[in-house]
Amino acid sequence: MKKKENVPGTKVAAKASVRYPFVGAPLSASWKVFDKYPLNAPFAYAVIAEDPSTGTRKYFVDEVNLSQREASIYTYLLDTLESELSVPRSQIDPRAYFLEQAKRLVKKYSIKASQLSWPKINYFAERDLVGFGVIDGVMRDQQIEDITVDGVGKPLFIFHRRYDNIETNMSFLRDEELDNTIARLAHMAGKHVSTAFPIVQGTLPGRHRLAATYRREISPYGGTLTIRKFREDPLTIIDMMNYNVIDAYLAAYVWLLMENRATAIVCGSTGSGKTTLLNALLTLTRMNSKIVTIEEVQEINIAHQNWSALVSRESYGTGEDTSGEVGLFQLVKATMRMRPDILVVGEVRGEEAYVLFQAISTGHGGLCTLHADDVTSAIQRLTSKPMDVPPAFIPFLDLVFTVRRIAIPQPGGGFKTTRRVISVDEVVSVGNYVRMFKWEPSSDKQQASPMKISVKIARLARDTGTTIPELITEIERRSIVLKWAQQREIRNFRELSLVFEEYRAHSREVYERALEDLGKAGLVMQNEMREGLKL
Repeated sequence: MKKKENVPGTKVAAKASVRYPFVGAPLSASWKVFDKYPLNAPFAYAVIAEDPSTGTRKYFVDEVNLSQREASIYTYLLDTLESELSVPRSQIDPRAYFLEQAKRLVKKYSIKASQLSWPKINYFAERDLVGFGVIDGVMRDQQIEDITVDGVGKPLFIFHRRYDNIETNMSFLRDEELDNTIARLAHMAGKHVSTAFPIVQGTLPGRHRLAATYRREISPYGGTLTIRKFREDPLTIIDMMNYNVIDAYLAAYVWLLMENRATAIVCGSTGSGKTTLLNALLTLTRMNSKIVTIEEVQEINIAHQNWSALVSRESYGTGEDTSGEVGLFQLVKATMRMRPDILVVGEVRGEEAYVLFQAISTGHGGLCTLHADDVTSAIQRLTSKPMDVPPAFIPFLDLVFTVRRIAIPQPGGGFKTTRRVISVDEVVSVGNYVRMFKWEPSSDKQQASPMKISVKIARLARDTGTTIPELITEIERRSIVLKWAQQREIRNFRELSLVFEEYRAHSREVYERALEDLGKAGLVMQNEMREGLKL
């Protein structure tokens, strides 16, 4: 006689087989809640609370609870899905596929639960089967930039746009829990991780960057995990203005030069916002420009149609066997045959810098990021080993942006961590730089040098047959157009590109419309309007 299956809904499974979904520690009633917003309503919320006895703040992922019966159904549903799901041969939406298969199993095995229970059960089953598991909540939070796990028994930390580095209510108490999470994330990134290869880096769904170490092979406290989160909607130059990273006049100056294939390096420390600024600078290029990006782990995310993204590949061998490896150096050389208008290297560290400068010396536009503190240290790194860019090639570089993460005092007390472009320097030669913009801490604004001292504007005037005063006037016009786009909340790349293309075709008409609209809104003075319409 066939034994009847122990199916939840007909008979609750034995207690020993029931496992509850992994959730963070609950919020104590004595803690004071400062902020609360949804992550995946109505099942998960972010709560910022403070311990009144110590003043310590903590980030809580507040998720719904499952009863024993709901946990029993959750366990059975997960086990059955894991054993019965087949890998689809075509590319599909994993969450939609999960819901379809879950409904099929519920009907097949007559699994019964109340109408209130099913949404909660489905939430956790989807989170743990096709989502990011226990960190799914923080991965959904658009306010979080970094997620860090330092080992077993240590709290998970995040970097929050409003609250900086802050401890969460989640931690992995057993090696197995953390190892399984790292292995799962590596699989989602399409990478392999094991005790033989305990270091993994890759790109997660949503283009978030993963860097992890596995088990206790190289980290004595257990596996480690860092996720750098990136927005799926690319930030544009208008976003940089909204965040006060740059102002309209600086953006207009860069717009004019970028349109004429200026070359630039964005330098700064880790987490200073180099890649984010690089993304925004690329929105100033022509919509149909052919752009090729080269990275070790894909971080650059632009909306250009004519964009080729290349990523380096690790070797198949072990030790000194580098068979199958495709490095940045090889990719940069291969890119030269693709005839790019703009060549972008996500971050230069070695010999690929030499090939990049070979490319820009032939007239290609070129951009990259570099770990350096200012223009002097950036050029020193470029001309030293292992990059070894010849000093004679340095004049082919036009601009060096220095971006930093800084703490700005707040009116009510305390500090707010934010990013600022603290300087923009024009490069003439090694040791000869012209600082065109400098950030002033007292006013939190960029101070511009007189444009008449600009070497790059003078060269552009010579190359285009215009005068320096005409180009200065053009920068002022473009700053008005950028303020206008900002005032109209045009920040999406496609909409903004249409504004840029219209300005190139009908510059005077667009400028006059922008000036008039800003005048009506009281965002430009009447004397600016009078002078502007004379231009």
